[in-house]
Amino acid sequence: MADKIKLTLAVLVVSGAIGAFYYYADHSMLLRVIGILVAMGISTAIAMQTAVGQKTLGFIRESKVEVRKVVWPTRKETLQTTLVVMVMVVVVAIFLWLVDMFLLWAVRFLTGQGG
Repeated sequence: MADKIKLTLAVLVVSGAIGAFYYYADHSMLLRVIGILVAMGISTAIAMQTAVGQKTLGFIRESKVEVRKVVWPTRKETLQTTLVVMVMVVVVAIFLWLVDMFLLWAVRFLTGQGG
């Protein structure tokens, strides 16, 4: 029950901040954005005190560990892969253009509009 109250409070904080953002439309945009960011920080801090928040925090920590295990490609591998992708995009584009031209010719021929 306490978790539901905390999550509701977090939602109310964000909702209030959004309402205040529009209510004070005649004030400085910088101050309004800072207010929204502060409210988001407070709301996040409140939400992290719940069971769902703790699970989310654990997931984020585990994700950081997994990202460290990733073997990232070298610059050379990245450039080669990018070049291959670009070449294949051009090849497929030309192929589809040729198929389109053939189908256009075939439709015109079959409908008698081809001359």
